[in-house]
Amino acid sequence: MYYAGIDLGTSAVKLLLMDEKGTIIRIVSREYPIYFPHPGWSEQDPEDWYRETVTGLKELLDNIDRKALRGISFGGQMHGLVAVDDEDRVIRRAILWNDGRSTEACDYLNHTVGKEIISAYTANVAFAGFTAPKLIWMKKYEPELFARIHRIMLPKDYIAWRMTGVHSTDVSDASGMLLLDVKNRRWSDEMCELCGISKGQLPQLFESYEAIGTIRKELAEELGVRRDVIVAAGAGDNAAAAVATGTVEDGSCNLSLGTSGTIFIAQKEFRVDPNNALHSFCDASGAYHLMGCMLSAASCNKWWMDDILKTGNYNAEQQMIKKLGENQVFFLPYLMGERSPHNDPDARATFTGMTMDTTRADMTQAVLEGVTFGLRDSYEVAKSLGLNVTRTKLVGGGARSRLWQTMTANIMNLPVDLLSVEEGPSLGGAMLAATADGVYQSVEEAAKAIVRVETTVEPEPVLAEKYNERYNHFSKIYPAMKELFQELR
Repeated sequence: MYYAGIDLGTSAVKLLLMDEKGTIIRIVSREYPIYFPHPGWSEQDPEDWYRETVTGLKELLDNIDRKALRGISFGGQMHGLVAVDDEDRVIRRAILWNDGRSTEACDYLNHTVGKEIISAYTANVAFAGFTAPKLIWMKKYEPELFARIHRIMLPKDYIAWRMTGVHSTDVSDASGMLLLDVKNRRWSDEMCELCGISKGQLPQLFESYEAIGTIRKELAEELGVRRDVIVAAGAGDNAAAAVATGTVEDGSCNLSLGTSGTIFIAQKEFRVDPNNALHSFCDASGAYHLMGCMLSAASCNKWWMDDILKTGNYNAEQQMIKKLGENQVFFLPYLMGERSPHNDPDARATFTGMTMDTTRADMTQAVLEGVTFGLRDSYEVAKSLGLNVTRTKLVGGGARSRLWQTMTANIMNLPVDLLSVEEGPSLGGAMLAATADGVYQSVEEAAKAIVRVETTVEPEPVLAEKYNERYNHFSKIYPAMKELFQELR
């Protein structure tokens, strides 16, 4: 039996095929364009997503027994607004998670309506990436298109709809729309009214591991698969990645050093940060999670290496770094503003503490440390809520750096587990499909059967204490700069 996981990313769709034991058979990736019609805007054509997904599925299933495919599910870029009319036509290109046009709408929700009220409705406050502010923007600036909306979807759910004809979403992805009553796992009447939409325009809610239906007859024939292949609801990219890393037990933690950076802490009980510095979302296993999201993580290192130092030899630059925990140079990693925990689109990146004897290696070290310090900011919020995190997994492109692994273990002062297989949301999607098909009785059971830790990096007490002192200095820089950032806007 085979299960396909579809990770609908921002630059490409990644498709993974595994068997019922979790053995990966094949991985395929297909790219599609992204459009920037105005500064700060970011859009994609949903038809591009679907076309490349179907093409990728054909490649994924090439030269295997296609009749053995039993299920498909998803991880996907979150927050994007897909609007469809009553003739099933996409009304406009999808507005993506990293689109910044809805700042005015966020100000309205957070300050006119009030953060406390919005948080009471949704367990979160408005961020520019979320879906609800996009709807408010569209209502004001594209009223004719807004009036035509019949169905509202998230990116991965557009693919599911095209595959099955079912207008669905899962609770983890829906949590990032600012339209969901997260605690009660249902749509918020109050938020629908604020956005000028009805619950009838929103998709049916499912748990991530639930089957929403089977694939359409025409698609089954096109792919050469059985008509009864199930499609499970899937999850938002971070929740799907958490499944793939086994971050589903209460208190388990996952750090991601990808283009953006995240800290994901699973929790059995619903909990909200009173300052809304962390997102409070439903997770893919039927429980909840707290998540901090940095807009720039490994992308900071890429910017520093590629654009500033003009080198592709990342390893050589890191080999110059010799004295951990003693760097006097600090880097604020806010190249695109910041989301967690500051929620400040005006925040900017800075180097602080340079002197005449500052070296190239010092600045490279500061970039790597600054990203990890930024993740610790969110970790400190989680600790203040009473969460007892005892270790963390580390994933993403940055996790392949032995130096960054060591920095993370000591800056967080946690054992850092590294996985034998790390395929993120695509693997998580396949695991959700297998769970929906009954191979596993729960997401937790699937994680225990499939996820394996290869090695662990332990913190060193002396180095961890040095980094704790460095972090205490780092944590004072943003508050000192915040007012200036606003003036420079």
